Amino acid sequence: MPLEAISKEAAREKLIRHGHPSTLHLWWARRPLAAARAVLWSSLVDDPTAHPDKFPTEEAQDKERRRLFSILERLVVWENSNDPRVLSDAHNEIKGSCDGDLPNILDPFCGGGTIPLEAGRLGLPSFGGDLNPVAVLITKALTEIPNRFANMPPINPKSREEFNLRTWQGAQGLAEDIKYYGELIREKAWKRIGHLYPKVRIPKEKGGGEATAIAWLWARTVKSPDPSWPGQVPLFKSGILRNVKHKSPVWVESVIDRDSKTISYQVKESENPLKSSIRRCVATGAPIEFKYLREQGQRGLLGSTQISVVVERNGRMYVNPIEMPEIPIPSWKPEAPLPSKALGLRIQAYGMKQWSDLFTNRQLVSLSTFSNLLMEIKDIMIKQALDTGLDNNLDLLRNDSIGAIAYAEAITTYLAFAIDRCAAYWSSQCVWATTRETIGQVFGRQAIPMVWDFAEANPFSGSSGNWTGQVNWVAKAVSNVPMITLGEITQRNATTLLGEVEFPVVSTDPPYYDNVPYADLSDFFYVWLRYNLRKIWPDECSTLLTPKKEELISSPERAGNKEAAKEHFEAGMYRFMSKLAQVQNPDFPATIFYAFKQQEVTDGERVSTGWETFLQALVDAGLMVTATWPMRTEMSSRMRATGSAA
Repeated sequence: MPLEAISKEAAREKLIRHGHPSTLHLWWARRPLAAARAVLWSSLVDDPTAHPDKFPTEEAQDKERRRLFSILERLVVWENSNDPRVLSDAHNEIKGSCDGDLPNILDPFCGGGTIPLEAGRLGLPSFGGDLNPVAVLITKALTEIPNRFANMPPINPKSREEFNLRTWQGAQGLAEDIKYYGELIREKAWKRIGHLYPKVRIPKEKGGGEATAIAWLWARTVKSPDPSWPGQVPLFKSGILRNVKHKSPVWVESVIDRDSKTISYQVKESENPLKSSIRRCVATGAPIEFKYLREQGQRGLLGSTQISVVVERNGRMYVNPIEMPEIPIPSWKPEAPLPSKALGLRIQAYGMKQWSDLFTNRQLVSLSTFSNLLMEIKDIMIKQALDTGLDNNLDLLRNDSIGAIAYAEAITTYLAFAIDRCAAYWSSQCVWATTRETIGQVFGRQAIPMVWDFAEANPFSGSSGNWTGQVNWVAKAVSNVPMITLGEITQRNATTLLGEVEFPVVSTDPPYYDNVPYADLSDFFYVWLRYNLRKIWPDECSTLLTPKKEELISSPERAGNKEAAKEHFEAGMYRFMSKLAQVQNPDFPATIFYAFKQQEVTDGERVSTGWETFLQALVDAGLMVTATWPMRTEMSSRMRATGSAA
């Protein structure tokens, strides 16, 4: 395999955002499309040495191999992802090696849908599944739904009037409707809650007038441990708001009024900012221990205070805190419980007990308002779908219908994903990225850490975290989905699913021992998806939270101890591999992605527990490793890789 070309494109792909399938909905530890596409194609296309009658000499074999490499090197380039000539050449090679009988490709740990999507792109029968309902819905949205409505014009009246002479290819019409109805929801939401996001008055010395807020910046507060100060004190990570090259730093000064025992906040701009810390009381200098913070949090005594507002005015402008409007009680909020303990989740130690605790009241009002409007406009979609001539049958999307109701349910599903994207930006766990001057979404890494100073986005601004932006991300991802074969995705335990597909060629990216707590993290999204889609996808949304018991990871918190967690992972992986050995199509290799790095020192020797455990299960199950191919698929700049060899 031409590893250098594949690795180059796989790593470059991580920098491509607009239109990439990964931007449809967040999922953790995805493999790049280029790597999956290359591995699938290479596992199905014969090496020239398999045909000595056609290629009797080494010279002839080398020449043919170079020809195959040229196809593969073009196939993995992002810009060629939907090029019909490149895909046709690749598909024809697969057909030739398979004597025209295309095998079923199965990914029983489908996650974010990369492998089923790429199998479909190559024109192969594509099957997938996952225990996690969020993963199942993401993969359905990439492989099932768009193909069902392929080449259809949009149903909304604006697009039909403006583009009545246009030919709608692939999922372009579906994407256009996502944008239209997303904008309709925004208009209705503005009428209901726009007053909660008022314009900001700019001081005369900064130009005067009014400006639209991008974000309100907040710091959590705690009662000072020093009895000489009776009030709350802020918990800044640093107090720095802007730390950009070639610009003066912007920071927040805490103004202490010792007579009234109050603290106010002033935005400053200078070359030598004063830094604050959560480790000391800003009023008295008394040390603040994390043990004290956790104890106060458990008693529900952590608060928050506004420290600045960021507005749109020739770039970013930072102004002093403003008076806030009165916030109503949200009509609904996700009161499902957080796990008592989980890998990557430590926020419970600070008093967060349910998923709604990760949001401010204003964020909950906004998310519930957009969610309720999503349900309300469904009837409008159905009527306009009927006006365009779609079937007036009562069958539903989950029953593979392509009628008016099913189409409206498809748009609703994608707009529910937009709400999920908003939830990741409309949370009190979002940081203000001081070097980029944007809001950072909750999952900067595969965990939910405690955030002490956070940014609250304006859904109606034109900057990061706004509603329209999230809708457009979803629409662009949908418009770029390949329209070749229809996938079949089901919610199943991986081992069970192996027995449900005839002679599968298995290609999969299994869980990584104890690296990613998929189920616990995905509950952040599932609580909103369940509220918005429980009537459209009742089977996938049947449980209060995502299934945990059968999840194939090593979680000491869930299993009770480290040894029990290891046993759960090993036994489950052995069962899976044993079943794979029984059902795998014998004409082709199974291919397994395993991107994992964890080093421990045992008896003076450096080992990797996850990798060794995984390989042991594979060998014990009767499988044989025929080759390993090292591909560099990750960005070295990602948070997980900084300062490590990951």
